[in-house]
Amino acid sequence: MESIPTPKYVTRSGESQGFGQAKAVKFNPFLPEFRADPYPFYNRLRSEDPVHWSFMGVWVITRYADAIAVLRDPRFSADMRRWGNYKDIRFREKPGELGPLGRITSNWILFMDPPDHTRLQKLASKAFTPQVVESLRPYIQGVVNEHLDRVENAGRMDIVADLGQSLPVIVIAQMLGVPPEDRKQLQQWSDEVILCLDPMMTVDVFEHLNQVILEFAEYFRWLIGKRRQMRQDDLLSALIAARDEGEKLSEEELLGACTLLFAAGHETTVKLISNGMLTLLHHPDQMEKLKQEPGLIQSAVEEMLRYDSPVQLTVRTAIEDIEIAGKTIRKGQQIFVCLGAAHRDPAQFPDPDRFDITRQNNRHLAFSYGIHACLGNMLARAQAQIAINTLIHKMPNLKLYTDILEWQEKIILRGLKALPVTFTAAQSS
Repeated sequence: MESIPTPKYVTRSGESQGFGQAKAVKFNPFLPEFRADPYPFYNRLRSEDPVHWSFMGVWVITRYADAIAVLRDPRFSADMRRWGNYKDIRFREKPGELGPLGRITSNWILFMDPPDHTRLQKLASKAFTPQVVESLRPYIQGVVNEHLDRVENAGRMDIVADLGQSLPVIVIAQMLGVPPEDRKQLQQWSDEVILCLDPMMTVDVFEHLNQVILEFAEYFRWLIGKRRQMRQDDLLSALIAARDEGEKLSEEELLGACTLLFAAGHETTVKLISNGMLTLLHHPDQMEKLKQEPGLIQSAVEEMLRYDSPVQLTVRTAIEDIEIAGKTIRKGQQIFVCLGAAHRDPAQFPDPDRFDITRQNNRHLAFSYGIHACLGNMLARAQAQIAINTLIHKMPNLKLYTDILEWQEKIILRGLKALPVTFTAAQSS
């Protein structure tokens, strides 16, 4: 499979953009210093220009109250097909007809508005229940143990490569009934398809992803066909069987559900585990507290989701003129709802820059809010709780191997390329 072309981002003026000294604050997620630590930039935006018009041609929202207002307002659409660059290039093959990426992602519940969203969520939630996630906890624990057993004698590991990358793929594959020998290929497809979440996606990347998602969907079309012939005790069979007042998921909606679960469910969980572990390593007092009180793992993961969210922003499009904080958002304009910025808003979170695993009333937006709250949030939470608790107890004296860490060059998702750590190696028997 061909490698993805490196995206090239160009501003409207062609000039470099950033936070100038003594100049008005600007939102520029392409700066290396922004990727390394966006929170000082968010804090300045929130205090100086909380509803900010960016050089990228989008509005940027950084206050918690404004984020809630946008996410609950039906006048702001989640439909990806309304994105400006998406509208420009989605008709490239045949005028008036969606290409492969558009057809499949238009069936992602993440990018649907009511009434389609309401119907699909009602059907999908019948298969994706808390009981299903709880029943997977022993399996998740076994997968984590197996991964850590492989490296415990080495005294060092990369939490991203040696655990985070493969854990959610294995778990989601198990849920859907994907054969073990197909997991690696599915991980490769999901790693690439997730790039479609980037609202600044270039034409070259778009054209590459058209081919990738065709292969991804064709695999699930084959697997769905097998399950229609012979049902099994797995999530895919449950999705096929899900009905509500005579309605059921169409073939295209099933393909959308499967590809979304792999692509989004994989990436967000990897980043939750690695970002969460990095935060613990930077706060050894909180790590020690969690070791002494493992029952705090649920509130610890909630604080990790708030403090350094895997999903930094979500995108909406105004379907009519709307005023926010005295500024008019015109019909058709896009909004970046900066969840990472909202999570550091002192109006909502006391002492927001402090990492506290016992924080109360932690009403973060890491899995979005309202009707678009992530259906897979319980699964991501369960994997992070088990992985992080096991890491800090099974690998004694965990420490960062290097202070030089590289962050992925993504706008919506925030995650490390690698998280190398050392620990006290187990004694060989």
